[in-house]
Amino acid sequence: METQQKPLPSRVNQFSANKLKLGLFGSNCSSGRAATRVPERWGASWDDNLKLAQMADDAGMDLMLPIGRWKGYGGDTNFEGTTLETVTWACGLLAQTKQINVFCTVHAPLVHPVYAAKQFVTVDHVSRGRFGVNIVCGWNQDEFDMFGVEQREHDDRYAYGAEWLAAIKAMWEREGVFDFDGQFIKLKGVEADPKPYGGTRPLIMNAGASPAGRAFSTQSCDVLFRPLKSLESGAEEVRDTIAEAASHGREIGVYCNGYVVCRPTKKEAEEYHRYYSDEMADWDAVDHLIAINKINSESYSQEYFKAFRQRFAAGHGGMPLVGTPDEIADTLAKVSEAGFAGICFSFVNYLDEFPYFRDEVLPRLERMGLRTKR
Repeated sequence: METQQKPLPSRVNQFSANKLKLGLFGSNCSSGRAATRVPERWGASWDDNLKLAQMADDAGMDLMLPIGRWKGYGGDTNFEGTTLETVTWACGLLAQTKQINVFCTVHAPLVHPVYAAKQFVTVDHVSRGRFGVNIVCGWNQDEFDMFGVEQREHDDRYAYGAEWLAAIKAMWEREGVFDFDGQFIKLKGVEADPKPYGGTRPLIMNAGASPAGRAFSTQSCDVLFRPLKSLESGAEEVRDTIAEAASHGREIGVYCNGYVVCRPTKKEAEEYHRYYSDEMADWDAVDHLIAINKINSESYSQEYFKAFRQRFAAGHGGMPLVGTPDEIADTLAKVSEAGFAGICFSFVNYLDEFPYFRDEVLPRLERMGLRTKR
């Protein structure tokens, strides 16, 4: 017998005390987010991911965020062609870390909500409440073709995603047996135990930047993950997103993404940036990535793709954080000043480069009041 659904509170307020949340992005994919041919590019082995997660956990990083990828982008390296599936990746990392939050990235149209709800709760219990869910409502059709799934029209993808998430929340929140009768999803005699860990629910993230994507995030999610074209436009987007969420009686945090090249001198950082993302760029993979984004995404304009082609080689279109520890800390302070609650970023080789960022940039952010001291 069904009882009334009681919404579970999210963990947004207990997730992290840091004013600017920091996450590592894309380490589950070969080459990470850098479409480059350099020999030191990231290999994405399980052993290296585990070492990185434990290193980030010890350093007080807030989260790890994977990319949901099923097929590479071609080129000399088949950029992101070797990947670890994100829910099982997150579960494995959470079982062997202590404090860091780890997200999965799930394509809603490819996973049945009954299966997803049970899978997510299982990982949530393994982690004792450190699991988060990044929902993707639609993406590359060539990947969807692998599953025999045709994508819906752009705005309908988010309508489906909202219903998919509503079904999962119902399974997290309702006691007893119930039916779910939606436009897209119809479920009979559903029962779902256990519920999420500790009487709260996992954080929900989405990266939709179109009007429909932002509406889905502001009405259903805790975090909107935005591309950052500039700090000025980013500040305006943050204000608009927070205001839109408030109109629905909700709060939301806005994150952006970037990539880091941190070296003792600006000259060293710029030279390496130019080397890996220009001289050694996997341009065939970059152009394929851009072509697919133009077809399947409404997050970027044609002018953006043309102006920031090197950004896609360097870090999948993310904001460049290239320079000395002082310069990178100052830029991150400006990201916070623009209103962003967090930023997730990548390195060419995470294990080789993160320790210098940890030792030099994190203490500067602590002194600026953007991070709590460990």
